[in-house]
Amino acid sequence: MWSNFFMQQEDEGRMGVASAGGAGGMGGRGGKRARPPRMNESQEGKIKLAFFVVVVGVVLSVLGLGTEFWVELSQPKHFQNNQTCKMAHYGLWKSCVRTLWVMDIDPERQSCGPAELPGESNCTYFKFYTTGENAVIFNKTTDKNLSLGTAMLSVISLFLMGMGSVCIVMSLSKGVPFLLKPAAVCFLISGLLIFLSIAVFHQSVLSLLASDHSIPLHHELSWSVACVGSAGAILIVGAIFFLLLSFPFNLLEKCTGQKRNSNP
Repeated sequence: MWSNFFMQQEDEGRMGVASAGGAGGMGGRGGKRARPPRMNESQEGKIKLAFFVVVVGVVLSVLGLGTEFWVELSQPKHFQNNQTCKMAHYGLWKSCVRTLWVMDIDPERQSCGPAELPGESNCTYFKFYTTGENAVIFNKTTDKNLSLGTAMLSVISLFLMGMGSVCIVMSLSKGVPFLLKPAAVCFLISGLLIFLSIAVFHQSVLSLLASDHSIPLHHELSWSVACVGSAGAILIVGAIFFLLLSFPFNLLEKCTGQKRNSNP
């Protein structure tokens, strides 16, 4: 009797161990299913294409933010009644005053310029980043707060571009798309900040022109602003692409499939 009892206990123990092992195996398989889905080759190719577009925007933004051709300020061509005239152009970090020959300027143009013409140039970096002093251009004083605001917005935008690029590189290296949404948010905010920096810069130019009216000036935004504006638009478009690619399904195919199913 006792031998039968011990044999029964051993059989129940073996069954308990087997059931525990099976539960552990199911838990292990469940853990594997909980891993984030990996991207396929088609999705990876689309992400690389969108990232290439975004890189173009980043390059344009760096080019525009690093150059001093955001705005051109031109005196009237015959303001000094001699053979030369002066104009200035500046960006976020420094300004340049150029002396051009009147004979080189287009006869139909009333103001001095453009800046691409040959002439003497004198460039200086803005001091409100170091000593806090405003710059004076043709007796007109810059607005330090607006200039610093433009620079801060641009630097934050560059930082977000770098963060978004890191997210995309990590997503491609790991083969998982879960970092696409943070990258899309970074690129979207950076593009919006670029447009905001352009608006603040334009206000700083208007404040500069209104500070003194003794010298008439003609102003126009130059090619650096065009580069930055194009970069902002490209970044926003790239952010939308990354956001669409982050979904586990194709929105276009799902919408068209629903329309087909709704039709009798």
